[in-house]
Amino acid sequence: MSENNWTVGKYLAARLAELDVLHYFTVPGDYNLILLDEFLKIDQLKMVSCCNELNAGYAADGYARATGGLAVAIVTYSVGGLSLLNAVAGAYAEDLPLIAISGAPNTNSTSEYEVLHHTLGEVEYDYVREIFSRVTADAVTIQHPAEAPAQIDRALESALRTRKPVYLEVASNIAAASVSAPNPRDFTTRLPSDQRSLDSAIEHAATLLNASKKPVLLAGAKLRAGKAEAEFSALADATEYAVAIQPNAKSFFSEQHPGYMGVYWGPVSTPGCCSIVETADCCLLVGTVFTDYTTTGHTTQINLGNSIQVHTDCVQIADQTYSDLAMSDFLQGLTSKLHRNNTSLKAFQRIKEDRPPNKSGSSEEPLSTRQLFTHIQQMLLPESSFIAETGDSWFNGINLALPQGSRFEIQMQYGSIGWSVGATLGYCLGCPERNVIACIGDGSFQLTAQEVSTMLRYNAKPIIFLINNGGYTIEVEIHDGPYNNINNWKYSQLIDVFNGEGGKGWGCQVKTEAELAAALSKALTHDGLSLIEVHVDRDDCSENLLEWGGHVAKNNGRPPRHL
Repeated sequence: MSENNWTVGKYLAARLAELDVLHYFTVPGDYNLILLDEFLKIDQLKMVSCCNELNAGYAADGYARATGGLAVAIVTYSVGGLSLLNAVAGAYAEDLPLIAISGAPNTNSTSEYEVLHHTLGEVEYDYVREIFSRVTADAVTIQHPAEAPAQIDRALESALRTRKPVYLEVASNIAAASVSAPNPRDFTTRLPSDQRSLDSAIEHAATLLNASKKPVLLAGAKLRAGKAEAEFSALADATEYAVAIQPNAKSFFSEQHPGYMGVYWGPVSTPGCCSIVETADCCLLVGTVFTDYTTTGHTTQINLGNSIQVHTDCVQIADQTYSDLAMSDFLQGLTSKLHRNNTSLKAFQRIKEDRPPNKSGSSEEPLSTRQLFTHIQQMLLPESSFIAETGDSWFNGINLALPQGSRFEIQMQYGSIGWSVGATLGYCLGCPERNVIACIGDGSFQLTAQEVSTMLRYNAKPIIFLINNGGYTIEVEIHDGPYNNINNWKYSQLIDVFNGEGGKGWGCQVKTEAELAAALSKALTHDGLSLIEVHVDRDDCSENLLEWGGHVAKNNGRPPRHL
């Protein structure tokens, strides 16, 4: 193919395809239409038209989680970009390489200071890029074809290296401008570790861990961003240390591993887990982040003074920081230096409480969330992925016992309610071979419900449990008030609306365990999306949510120290 067949838009699309992107999520608008035309020229890429830009961003979030690679959302200038912004901020907080692409006004209009539609009514047009620069690793405006290839490559490499979003703004009259063909190149996904820093960090950490009597391993959410899940597991194999995870690291370490204790979450930890972690004389903290949510309102009492904190690009031991090293390199090098020590694991095994089996039946009594999650537990397979919306689904979902190979997704750092609907769409398309199960409350669903129609349009086949309890349960437990009440929809009937003429979705509502069992029997054999509206009492929530909510409310309500 001759060079003059390549354009800025086609170059960008081809680079994304080269980096294993298969889908992009979009909402068309006049400033991005030429760009979308160029993307359609790359056969490997499939366009997914979403109902709104926020949901397109959530879908890209889910896609990045499913594939472990780049995800793409394409919107129009300003009105589209600022609608997308919240999802991009969430991807930034959750360490997901989302490529946010926006069309932009014609360069003649911006250079000649014309007042344009979809803008603030002013003649300064860099404001969208400036806003995105706060929630991306790189924010770039492409206005000159000759510079476009280098700008595109640099931005994509930045996303791959940092595991953060980037923003690319392409002027409408530049999208189809000619550029040279993409040159063969390798993209750097991480910078190499500094060998002296790495060796020193390994030696220091190994000395402390080998001298300790009861060391413990704790994994956090940034273990995924560090691409070090395999190295973490290998270290656990070699050392026989007791292993705990933070709630938003669930499924990053096998729950079938003999060293696995459970979730470390302060007062709502897996029984026995908290005391083992907090009495350890040396904790190896890998990818951990201690927020008000992951610490249950800062009630955890882990001793950071005798801990080794392993971040994605550095290691901190007491007041010493070893920089410019990769998490995976550090864990791999450390493993060979450590002695076996299963003291903490044996202590946990003496005090752990075996989970009593929940037996499902066919009761005609009103359904409870406990009964619902008993049935969900029985559904889980190695190829299952469970997506938990912000709310009580966190707590019930985290208590699930995951089979080897299954995945669990949660947006605990950012916690944007409604996220899971779009994320389910993206996850289904990113990993069509997995059985996707999503659990979402009615209040959250009302924010983003229309993207179920996009799932039907593109034949995504999740099973969605919509828990109808008449309001925002998690906020009721943190701080109750009339603002937590919502208008009750006939949720299951929305499937008939969203199906249109060609959809294969199926929906029903259940109020008893017998009805739930019958619904699951159909959903598990249905060749399409299933939405099961589960009616439970307004006050039906997990005990952990009650306790967690009380601690978070207390933390939120602290009086100011300085007036």
